[in-house]
Amino acid sequence: MERNNLAKAVRMRAFSEGNSKTGSSSSSSTELLVYLNGEFVPQSKAAISVFDHGFLYGDGIFEGIAVYSGKPFRLEEHILRLFDSAKAIDLRIPVNAKEVARAIKDTIRINKLVDGYMRPIVTRGVGTMGLNPSYCKKSTFVIIPLRQSDYPLMHLNDRPARAIVSTIRRNPSFCTPASAKTLNYLNNILAKQQANASGVDEAIMLDWTGLVSEGTGDNLFLVKRGHVLTASQHCSILPGVTRTAVLDACRNLGIRTSESELTLHDLYTADEAFLTSTSLEIQSLIEIDGRQIGNGLEGSITKRIKRKFDEMKEKGE
Repeated sequence: MERNNLAKAVRMRAFSEGNSKTGSSSSSSTELLVYLNGEFVPQSKAAISVFDHGFLYGDGIFEGIAVYSGKPFRLEEHILRLFDSAKAIDLRIPVNAKEVARAIKDTIRINKLVDGYMRPIVTRGVGTMGLNPSYCKKSTFVIIPLRQSDYPLMHLNDRPARAIVSTIRRNPSFCTPASAKTLNYLNNILAKQQANASGVDEAIMLDWTGLVSEGTGDNLFLVKRGHVLTASQHCSILPGVTRTAVLDACRNLGIRTSESELTLHDLYTADEAFLTSTSLEIQSLIEIDGRQIGNGLEGSITKRIKRKFDEMKEKGE
């Protein structure tokens, strides 16, 4: 990203903060700046064309990156996955990996974001009506920053979650690749609707063969007799960055782990269960389909992993 664009954004931020003093003095009232194709734009003005194929057909990819103390957590892993997702759907990212990293860091810095969330998005770009991607001549690259308090996900205030098993299945590898983080989330949304209708927090999705896969926007872990289990990558999961961090935490703690094929029996008879994602971090799960998991409380191994994960966040590991 050109330095003059960053300087322009600094001036825009100063102007925005000056205006905000006439209203609330809280920093949370300051409008954030969105990175849009190399420029910083106030979020109220950030817009793309209605002919962008990301809007028309969900043709694009994205990442969700946590920001702790002003630093993006495991940024390199997120960027590697972003480029892998692009390769999987044959999408060209208009900048290289170093430039993506620089743009993300600049977006954090210009917004003075301390703890929050970053969403880089790359779409096929503006084209014509119709599926043919060859009419999209240039990709669209957006980075949306959010303060931690403004991200409306499943923050349960340390209350353990409850879930159902959804009838909606995860994408098989011979369809839209589940391992690519694309803008196609409709089956996850349908599963989430089932959870909402059932009055629970989350829905657990199975793969096309009936094996346990993951939640609607999170990976699933089970604990059985001190052994931490999670679905293998061939079970139509998205290999989450937080999932990898949890596996690393387990190794550091000397807890045995296994990435394997899990069945509904494994799910219902687990001693502990928890969900992981950038937004949830580690969320304990105490009920599935009305069946209590373990003693109905957050498990001791889950607590150990959460403490270790908090240490990793503080150290930026």
